[in-house]
Amino acid sequence: MEASKPVLITVEAIVQAPVEKVWTLWTEPEHIKQWNKASDDWHTPHAENDLRAGGKFVSRMEAKDGSFGFDFGGVYDEVNEFESISYTMDDDRKVKISFIRQDDSTKVIESFEAEQSNAVEMQQAGWQAILDSFKNYAESV
Repeated sequence: MEASKPVLITVEAIVQAPVEKVWTLWTEPEHIKQWNKASDDWHTPHAENDLRAGGKFVSRMEAKDGSFGFDFGGVYDEVNEFESISYTMDDDRKVKISFIRQDDSTKVIESFEAEQSNAVEMQQAGWQAILDSFKNYAESV
């Protein structure tokens, strides 16, 4: 029996900042800790990022009330500075992020393989909320 092909989910946002700034804010741990959350009752108290093919990353995501938390991590498959990042999450799902220069703004497109436990719509909403949090942060610093 063939394994079913994973469902691919895509979220995107146009960030009113040049791609070089967007790249820095997306990839540096001190910035990741500021924006990596789907809602204001969550936060990322710790982040590590070895941004190179074969490098590992991890972000500790926790509810601020301490009720729940998890490590979000993986290994980079490909890194093209100011253009794209692809990685494999710890659960073997693939992610690709594209950074597209548009004059003084940057279009960020993030595609990822859905996991099996939660509805596709819920996963898309969660990742979009985190991307929107990034957009808000990038446009305010």
